[in-house]
Amino acid sequence: MKQTISFITLGVRDLARSRRFYRTLGWRESSSSQAEVAFFQAGSVAFALFGREALADDASVEAAGTGFPGFTLAHNVGSEGEVASTLQEAVAAGGRLVLPGQKAPWGGFRGYFADPDGFLWEVCFNPFVPLDAEGGVQLPQ
Repeated sequence: MKQTISFITLGVRDLARSRRFYRTLGWRESSSSQAEVAFFQAGSVAFALFGREALADDASVEAAGTGFPGFTLAHNVGSEGEVASTLQEAVAAGGRLVLPGQKAPWGGFRGYFADPDGFLWEVCFNPFVPLDAEGGVQLPQ
């Protein structure tokens, strides 16, 4: 697995309130944002706000309690096959498979693993967000 973080996604209780907060701080929302998700370019990392319940549901974990800390880290890869191999690599290194690689409702392919402390990582192939040579993403302005 390359040493990169592609997206930081926070599971928030009130998406509209969180959008207002970040906009008030001067953050500019990407044109790729949608009603249910807000995207911001944060240097070389993409930052997203997503409903807490919806994000927990996407990872197939409970939104309350110790199973879900309210955010996920994402590692984007260049193909569906890389999702599976990266998940295997994480499990071999001591991670726990949370959700095997599978088609995502929005058209990509993703799976989840938990690191030894339980922090969730999404391994994702997103055909709508190309990667540069270093594995970084650049959201549209």
